[in-house]
Amino acid sequence: MARARFHTLAVAEVRPLTAASVEVTFAVPESLHGEYDYLPGQHVALRATVDGRELRRSYSICRPPSPGRISVAIKRDLGGAFSTWATSELRAGDLIDVMSPQGTFTIDLGALDGTHVAGIAAGSGITPLMALASSVLAASPTSSFTLVYTNRTAIDVMFLEELADLKDRYPSRLALHHVLSREQRTAPLLSGRIDEERLHTILEALLPPSTVDEWFLCGPFELVQLCRDVLETYEVPRSRIHFELFTTGEPGEVRGDVGHPVVVHDGERTAEIEFTLDGQTSTVTTPVDANESVLNAALRVRPDVPFACTGGVCGTCRARLLAGDVRMTENYALEPEELEAGYVLTCQSHPLTDKVAVDYDV
Repeated sequence: MARARFHTLAVAEVRPLTAASVEVTFAVPESLHGEYDYLPGQHVALRATVDGRELRRSYSICRPPSPGRISVAIKRDLGGAFSTWATSELRAGDLIDVMSPQGTFTIDLGALDGTHVAGIAAGSGITPLMALASSVLAASPTSSFTLVYTNRTAIDVMFLEELADLKDRYPSRLALHHVLSREQRTAPLLSGRIDEERLHTILEALLPPSTVDEWFLCGPFELVQLCRDVLETYEVPRSRIHFELFTTGEPGEVRGDVGHPVVVHDGERTAEIEFTLDGQTSTVTTPVDANESVLNAALRVRPDVPFACTGGVCGTCRARLLAGDVRMTENYALEPEELEAGYVLTCQSHPLTDKVAVDYDV
């Protein structure tokens, strides 16, 4: 898998979705079409300077693959500097650095005959599932998709019209269930917050796990973890449960593109971090007591080291561990087979040995 890189793209359109969210479409020039080939469910990182600060955020692609265009949905978060700027000030014609697509929250579109795919999303978690549902249903006339989508109220529902259009296009193969936590619906089952009891009832009444081949979960950590735990009680194999988080609620330590400052004092115990990026190997020393991440240390000597969320969610800072050992604080991005192959998230990796070597190029 080639390392994702930033390219500057022009905003082609900013389209309101709700009072607090927009769909942003970027124009991809023909010379970069190959760089922006993507699978439904993948995401991109955006980089912009807002009020003098470089900010990076990762957003899922919300449309099926289409050469020349790539679209993401951005929902304004309370206190979120990037999302507030993007939803209120971003305009067509603006230029933003957009990383080439990445991520494993996707499905093989060539093997969907007779496959039943289910998605459970909350709020802006609908974004990747829009692309997945559209692509799954278009890829095979015998595939089916069931979507459970929870929001606080009807006015909070992103892509409301697009979901209705998709239902009209595939009336027998798309089952769509809107759950509203703060608004009464005709069906009591679809009114109220999705807790463990309600989830069990939804699964037994509307979405029997035994009928589903692949699961896609996207939303806040608490809901995704609840769904994973409940599906496990139905003996659904973890290999069939795919999940993605937009945030863990825990901010990362990295700010900007230079890393958090760390001072190495004479005589203190240190570890050596060696990393390879674009064929060039660099070395940096980190104090053991600082508990510095591999990413932060690398950024202190190479500002072009890839990263986006710094919370262990997006996978942008993925690298293979070649030597030494590290402790990963969190991991919401790497699949079990990637872990077995030696990959780590450098934003969450802290050296446990005197020397650590990682390679971003493999």
